[in-house]
Amino acid sequence: MIEKHVRMNVTLPESVARELTLIADELNDKKSRIVAKALELYFDEIDGQIAEKRLSKLKQGDTELVDAEKVWKELGL
Repeated sequence: MIEKHVRMNVTLPESVARELTLIADELNDKKSRIVAKALELYFDEIDGQIAEKRLSKLKQGDTELVDAEKVWKELGL
């Protein structure tokens, strides 16, 4: 399936923009494709950090755990 693309404008530090241009030229790839791949890798990494933060909050009692059966029942599943 082809994923829809969304045009966005971002502001980057000059050093990052220069490095992005160098990498794109070296790989003969589009800057947008390189940024998208980099963000996917970053999001994979940050997912682990978010999970650890949520687990820490659960262990500290700052959040409550809801039984999956209860959620499914409320959603009619």
